[in-house]
Order: sequence, then structure tokens, then C-alpha cells
Amino acid sequence: YATLSTADTRMAHMNLDPALLEILVCPQCRATLFVDDEASELVCNACSLAYPVRRDIPVMLVDEARAL
Repeated sequence: YATLSTADTRMAHMNLDPALLEILVCPQCRATLFVDDEASELVCNACSLAYPVRRDIPVMLVDEARAL
């Protein structure tokens, strides 16, 4: 048996289409987004916002974004 640590069992990997990730940009500043798999977010370093990904669906609303 291979046992998973608690951190491994909590970590949920996002299942996002690579083609979608290529065209998604920050809705506030239009900068490129970076995937933060551990936090289940798409991050914009330009305006310091993190957009949540819920059930593998990016929520690209500035009002839903978290300030970094």
C-alpha cells in the first residue's frame, strides 16, 4: 500500500482545458493568468488578484476575485 499524507488527500487538482487557459486573461487588466493548482485559483500577478476555480470552472468575475 502507498499511503497518502493528509496534504495529498486535501489537494484537489484542477482539470482545466489547456486551450481555455491559453485564451483566458484577467478581466480587470487583460494580463496573462497563472495556475495555482494548490489553491484552485487563476492568479494575475499584474493586478494582484486570484480568481477562484470551482468544480473545474474558472469564475472570472472581478467581484469574486481575492486580493493577493
